Amino acid sequence: MANLVNRPLAAKALAVLAVGGIGTYAASKIFIKEAFAQSPDLELKKVFGRGPALKYLRLHSSESVNHNTKRLRFELPGGERSVSGLGLTSALLTFSKPEGSWLPVVRPYTPVSKLDEPGFVDLLVKRYPDGKASTHLHGLKPGDNLFILASLPGFKWTPNKFSRVYLIAGGAGITPIYQLAQGILDNPADSTKVTVVFGVNTEEDLLLREEFDAYKRAHPDRLDVHYTVSRPGSDFKPDQELRSGYVIKDVLAEVMRGPEEANTKVFVCGPPAMETSLVGGGFGKQKGILGELGYSKDRIHRF
Repeated sequence: MANLVNRPLAAKALAVLAVGGIGTYAASKIFIKEAFAQSPDLELKKVFGRGPALKYLRLHSSESVNHNTKRLRFELPGGERSVSGLGLTSALLTFSKPEGSWLPVVRPYTPVSKLDEPGFVDLLVKRYPDGKASTHLHGLKPGDNLFILASLPGFKWTPNKFSRVYLIAGGAGITPIYQLAQGILDNPADSTKVTVVFGVNTEEDLLLREEFDAYKRAHPDRLDVHYTVSRPGSDFKPDQELRSGYVIKDVLAEVMRGPEEANTKVFVCGPPAMETSLVGGGFGKQKGILGELGYSKDRIHRF
């Protein structure tokens, strides 16, 4: 199951290079002075390829989307004449030196903007109480720069390879799930059907809900979205798509059509405990909910 570890291993390898660390960060400022220069022959240039990137992105705007999450829009070098060049599915490995920290911090973030959008790339960043990288990113102001160490390829998507995909997310794990759903549904040549299951603590944590609901209205025959809230408020009103509880076996048995459904793939991204409960592993190497439902390991991909 090489696909399950490609991105984490790449991130760790590049982090080792990075923690030569502060020197790399300082040297990058010398070698990338022209990161925002406008080249006259730059025309929809792809900013990122595979592997090391070593580029600065300047923060264009910062928007709070709930109590602990911001949508950060960064300008691509080359402005409107450039696109990210990233493919489905991929992430950016950020390299930061938070104030008061002697060592840099390396973290991957998955863009949620359209990958072919000219001029910009958006990151949805959840701030954790002790998260050095997320706290640093939340503190950025328009005009500040973020250093991108590398682009990280994930699962290599091929349109129409599967008849349906099941995308299961928890919390901030929704970003790669959304990126994949968006890429599939925005491609008129891709007829893959998409079922999303998204589990969160509170309704306020249903990140990208408006975007998913808009895609549902645009593609009612191709997209199903199911939300689960583990700590619903007093004014919680369940409906066909919104329920209380966790992403448990009964929920997935109801939503998924079973392993007999031909040519399907399951993608999972969420907190470690949630992923372990779904795909197995951990102490005792348990089978996991998806295994109990009959889905073999080769039909499951963990971001």
